[in-house]
Amino acid sequence: MANENLIEIKNLVTHYITDDGVVEAVNGINLSIKKGESLGLVGETGAGKTTTALSILRLVPDPPGKIISGEIIYNGEDLLKKPIKEMRKIRGGQISMIFQDPMTALNPILTVGEQIAEVVRQHNDVTRAESHQRAVEMLEMVGIQGERAHEYPHQFSGGMKQRVVIAIALACNPHFLIADEPTTALDVTIQAQVLEMISELQKKLGTSMMLITHDLGVVAETCEQVAVMYAGEIVEYGTLEHIFNHTSHPYTEGLFGSIPSLDKSVTRLKPIKGLMPDPSNLPSGCSFHPRCEYATDLCAERCPVDTEIEPGHIVRCLKFEDGRHGEW
Repeated sequence: MANENLIEIKNLVTHYITDDGVVEAVNGINLSIKKGESLGLVGETGAGKTTTALSILRLVPDPPGKIISGEIIYNGEDLLKKPIKEMRKIRGGQISMIFQDPMTALNPILTVGEQIAEVVRQHNDVTRAESHQRAVEMLEMVGIQGERAHEYPHQFSGGMKQRVVIAIALACNPHFLIADEPTTALDVTIQAQVLEMISELQKKLGTSMMLITHDLGVVAETCEQVAVMYAGEIVEYGTLEHIFNHTSHPYTEGLFGSIPSLDKSVTRLKPIKGLMPDPSNLPSGCSFHPRCEYATDLCAERCPVDTEIEPGHIVRCLKFEDGRHGEW
């Protein structure tokens, strides 16, 4: 079983320790992604999705960020125990990340071709000419003419910049790709093209992927597994079928309830009341209980644990504990 999983995250805890207090960004999450598989990590802004991704690459800014505990097993080895020198070889070479904002991810004073070629040289024993040729090939692979390799980021539109960022991330054929909201800044048409391209390249290269997004529609199109994150915890985890057709956690229900549906005729959508809690002052018991319509007094007192309600479908909610099977 262990060799099926390319990456396993076990009890990961990442905090930001500031003068004003401790920001509990990630609180004991467990995830695994098989070789060639795509996992969608969804949740509202502030849930801890990006911190999870940065923890995998050990790019959490220190200070104030600190990985407190846990394991990140990649190819049977714990990344958290590796020296920084080894991590530099892994980043970009074996594990790559498409960052959220292409405007800030690219260096404005280097040509896009040079930025791709630099990554290739970092991880492969090649000449400058060979790395440049690879950069041209990568640009063409993401739908940009190869001759534009000599141009600078400001000469590209937002959608083109995002394609360049994707080309950089995939230049060394990584085994694992983290895509952090790769289409946030793009219009709907370009968003669809970029997602289709990522999906095609992922299948072509056999890459595993973690797609971070708040858009459940994007997840439905591109992922086989889904993890729903709230206040630094995975509250529901399973296959696409589990999450979309057997929705179980009240928070996941709330996410679906706030999305327009073509099947149902409703006059008003039902948003989740309240706001994501302040990670430096999380509520007692279940973090979601102040916003949950099913909450009881017990929810404010006791933290729920992961409960497997069917094979591979895990929910962190008190209503599934003690054999109650979702009944209060």
